[in-house]
Amino acid sequence: MLPAPRVTLPATTHEPAVALPTIGQGTWYMGEGRAPRRDEVRALQHGLAMGLTLIDTAEMYADGGAEQVVGEALAGRRDEAFLVSKVYPWNAGRESAIAACEASLRRLRTDHLDLYLLHWPGDIPLEETLEAFERLREAGKIRRFGVSNFDVDELAALHGLPSGDACAVNQVLYHLGSRGIEHSLLPWQRQRGMPTMAYCPLAQAGGLREDLLGHPEVTGIAARHGITSAQVLLAWAIRPVEGRRDVIAIPKAARTEHVEQNAAALQVRLDDDALARLEAAFPAPARKVALDIV
Repeated sequence: MLPAPRVTLPATTHEPAVALPTIGQGTWYMGEGRAPRRDEVRALQHGLAMGLTLIDTAEMYADGGAEQVVGEALAGRRDEAFLVSKVYPWNAGRESAIAACEASLRRLRTDHLDLYLLHWPGDIPLEETLEAFERLREAGKIRRFGVSNFDVDELAALHGLPSGDACAVNQVLYHLGSRGIEHSLLPWQRQRGMPTMAYCPLAQAGGLREDLLGHPEVTGIAARHGITSAQVLLAWAIRPVEGRRDVIAIPKAARTEHVEQNAAALQVRLDDDALARLEAAFPAPARKVALDIV
C-alpha cells in the first residue's frame, strides 16, 4: 500500500508544521436528523480509525448540532483529530468571536480548536476578526486561523493587514464541475504556500446536486480502475499539481461504508489518460469567474 498523501500546513511563529491527510471528514447536515445520530457518531469515529483525522464543522451546521455530534464522536479521543470549526461572519467581531468560539468549544467538548475559520466575508471589519483570533490563539483556544469562501481580492485585503499573512487555509467549493478557483485563486494561494480545503468535492450540497457521479466519463473511468465514481471525484480533487499536493477534500459521510470508500480514495492515483479525459469533459474556465458558494 502506498503512503497516504498529505498536505502540510506551514509552521507559524507559534505552531510547528503539521501534515494532514488529503481527505478529511465534513459534517454539513449532520445533527439534523437526516441520519440516526449514533450512525453519524460511528461514521466519524470509523473515519478516525481509517486515517481521516481532519474533521471539519461549523457553528452554522444544524445550529451547533453538528458540533455536538463531533463532540460526542471525539469523547476520550480528542488528540486523534485535527479539529476545524467556523464562525458566522456576524459573530466575528472583537468580542463576539470570542463568545462564539467558546460556545463551539462547549458543544465540541474540547478546550481548543486546531483551526478556526471565518465562514465567509461579512460586514465586520477584518481587523476586528483578526484581533479576536489573535486573542483566542494567545488564550490557547485556537492553534491557527483561516477563512472560507474568500476570493482573490478578499484574500489580498486580508493579507495586507497586520497578522493577516498568518491565514492558514482558505476553504472553498471545489469539484470537477466547479473549477473556477483554478484560474486566479489557486495560483494566488500556491504562490504564498496557502493550502486549500475543498468543500462539496462530490458536488452535493444545499439540495442542489450536479450529477457528476453519473457522468459517463466519470463512470467509465471508475469502471476501468475498479473504483467508485465518488472515488474518482475525490482522487481528482486531491491530485498533485506540478508534483505537489495542497488541496484537502472534506466529503461528508454518515455511513461507515462511505467512510471506507472515502479513505480508500487516498490510495487512488488517476493516470494521465484518466486526467486527460476528465479535463476534456470538464475544462477549467479560461477566464476568472465568480466564486462558487453554496
